[in-house]
Amino acid sequence: MKRVQLQRWSSTVLSPRARTSTLHQRLYATRLRHQSTASAVQAESAPQNGFEDSPLEDPGLKAHLESVHNRKTQLKYPSPPVQAASTSAKLAALHARLYLPSRLPLETLARTLVDASADSNADFNNESLATLGQDLLTYYTSEHLLCTYPRLPLTVVFAAMYAYVGPKTLASVAREWGVEHASAPGGEVDPGLLQFQRLEPGADVEDTANIKSARPYASEQKWRKTVTSKIFYDDAFGEATKGSTSASQGVPAEQASATFVRAVLGAIYLHAGRQAAKRFYEQHILSRRLNISELFNFSQPARDLARLCARESFEKPVAKIISETGRKSRHPVFVVGIFSGPDKLGEGAGASLIEARERAALSALKAWYLYSPLNVRVPSSMEEEGAAPWTPAYVDLGEVIV
Repeated sequence: MKRVQLQRWSSTVLSPRARTSTLHQRLYATRLRHQSTASAVQAESAPQNGFEDSPLEDPGLKAHLESVHNRKTQLKYPSPPVQAASTSAKLAALHARLYLPSRLPLETLARTLVDASADSNADFNNESLATLGQDLLTYYTSEHLLCTYPRLPLTVVFAAMYAYVGPKTLASVAREWGVEHASAPGGEVDPGLLQFQRLEPGADVEDTANIKSARPYASEQKWRKTVTSKIFYDDAFGEATKGSTSASQGVPAEQASATFVRAVLGAIYLHAGRQAAKRFYEQHILSRRLNISELFNFSQPARDLARLCARESFEKPVAKIISETGRKSRHPVFVVGIFSGPDKLGEGAGASLIEARERAALSALKAWYLYSPLNVRVPSSMEEEGAAPWTPAYVDLGEVIV
């Protein structure tokens, strides 16, 4: 009796293989029912995409296949597609962190992060925006320097321009904004990362073989007699313009970061207007402190001061001792003043009379060149609504040419 019951019970228990076969049969029957239902629905309505024509796929599988298809499509692009900008958390955070105008879309901000070395298509890289942004940066900076310090020497103007909007400064600004670099450009990269083709290890930053001189007439004497070639053939910082290297060779991270900052300003100008672009420039560029007095470097300040006084029809400068202490001690201190008639031009202290005189002459030259008029106005202020009538800015004769 026990044996019969045991045999009957064992016959009802299926082996693993039998259970798997039964499960497959049930799944197959369910799939057939889905197939018949989907065929009826398909006959009534046409498919909307390439994945709805298969009736055997459920919505979850369909979404997975769509994501795989989109990823394969993105791999074909050198930079992220435009529609990927709306789903990037990094890009939205950057837009909010910089307090960018709401009229600047995320798609344009994503374009500013694509360097020309990553995507050679001008419709998707930031080259055109960076060109506009560079012109705005140099325009706003140069008018600020020339109107605030109208007597600055040309070399100091170039040095100040480089300090404000040079590539090192703009790369530092990009780091302060929290912009991260992508390891390599591609369509699958997050649009919120800066994308550029990196230089190969050991590659030169500047390819001298591809550099083309930007001074075709600099060697001719007729050009040297009329105007300096710096005004016509150099860049905004007084350096000779050099031809850019091939984009396939890559660019340094500093150059890509600087190009991105320029492109952001150009994008703001196009989407939000001139006032928004200038306000952004003042908040992020002009607000940086720069001690212009440290940019001067006079080799012979006493001689330069004498030439300056002769040009301005001042009396010849004379050095006079104002005070001294410890002349015969180990550490003497002399205070010397430079006078032009009854007017004191400068004052300096040193361990010797010669050193004190040189420092006094240097102080007099800085006091002259760092002159700044009251109520400084720049030409771009006339673009604002309700601006007062323009008053011509003070223009000095320029530096003393030795």
